[in-house]
Amino acid sequence: MRARTRGLLCPARRARGAARPDARVTMFLTHGEGLLIQPTSEDFRKLLHFRVTLRSFLSWSEEQAAGAGLTSAQHQLLVAIKGHPGPQPPAVREIAAYLLLRSHSAVGLVDRAEAAGLVRRTPDPGDARVARVALTARGDKLVTDLSSAHLARLYELAAALNDLLPADE
Repeated sequence: MRARTRGLLCPARRARGAARPDARVTMFLTHGEGLLIQPTSEDFRKLLHFRVTLRSFLSWSEEQAAGAGLTSAQHQLLVAIKGHPGPQPPAVREIAAYLLLRSHSAVGLVDRAEAAGLVRRTPDPGDARVARVALTARGDKLVTDLSSAHLARLYELAAALNDLLPADE
């Protein structure tokens, strides 16, 4: 099958609703492979900077979680529960999806967090086969405290990462 090409919209233009493509970047749409961008040397430099910045943030986040007495996985679990939309706490299968885990791995993580007093399971009122996972007061305080520091750090990183995007012409 023949590939089609189309220009990539600059994020600043997309936000204003304009449809003029960024002349520097061409995307190749291929059947079943998604979008491919022909990278330049500058793109590689930006990707390196992005990856280093991301890994630095993740390392810092792990240190923050450890300082609060949590593993990185427990911290991610608490964020997944606190950030879950809707009126009910998430089901274990939803937690597995958020954390990119298999269901049995999510069950083990929830078991350990429950034993540590961070979460509690409750049966779903509409389906007895489904367990919902809610934060305990302790788990809620830990994730709220950690999230405040993480949000401050993310705002700092956002400015640095924004510099990696193509400038609006």
